[in-house]
Amino acid sequence: MALSTSSVAMMLPVTDPHRAQQFYSEKLGLPFEGTNAEGSLIYRLAGGSELVLLPRPDSTPSPSTALSFEVTGIEGEIATLAAQGVVFEDYDLPDLKTTDHVCVMGSEKAAWFLDPDGNVLCVHENL
Repeated sequence: MALSTSSVAMMLPVTDPHRAQQFYSEKLGLPFEGTNAEGSLIYRLAGGSELVLLPRPDSTPSPSTALSFEVTGIEGEIATLAAQGVVFEDYDLPDLKTTDHVCVMGSEKAAWFLDPDGNVLCVHENL
């Protein structure tokens, strides 16, 4: 099937494109490709995939993880992002507990943070 080898475009609503661009470009370090005719912000990601930030002034974020970046060395990635001002979430729930922002879940580690619109983003590392 062609879908299994296709790149992906992830659409994420944002209420303030300028604020979102500052966060995704400056804090996360994603390469900004440009803006399309509708004013959406385009970021090129690994493997030909892209992140498209859609201007939606009335949008509300999902409580679930919207986007997760696979990394190697999650602790180092957390330190790098924190140095850029990214604030990581901590959880102490029956089925989800973080230590130093990291949750170990079976064969992966994960850490979550919010973008300026409250969209839940994640970095994860396969063990």
